[in-house]
Amino acid sequence: MHELSLAEGVREIIDEAAAAQRFRHVRTIILEIGELAAVETESLQFCLALVLRGTLAEGATIQVETVAGSGRCPGCGQTVALRERYAPCPECGGFGVEPRAGTGMRVRALEVA
Repeated sequence: MHELSLAEGVREIIDEAAAAQRFRHVRTIILEIGELAAVETESLQFCLALVLRGTLAEGATIQVETVAGSGRCPGCGQTVALRERYAPCPECGGFGVEPRAGTGMRVRALEVA
């Protein structure tokens, strides 16, 4: 379950930001997660609840914003919407579409006190 390591990474980002900016509490964590990132959102939220216990972000609201997936088809040269990493090109049916967007996850913002 790589969601646990992702949750620990989010905690580290929060800890580093708190040390640099000297806030004492996190009210909201806003995450951007790509459609092609292979992140199970419910599992991530469960893991975040575990790793944030006893921290300044315990009980924070977690908002997830989905980033649409897209890729470039080497066959037809089109940039196309992708919902699955290994899906065929919706334009020409060819395979090997190279993902260009929606492959990552990041902490977009923290609402702090």
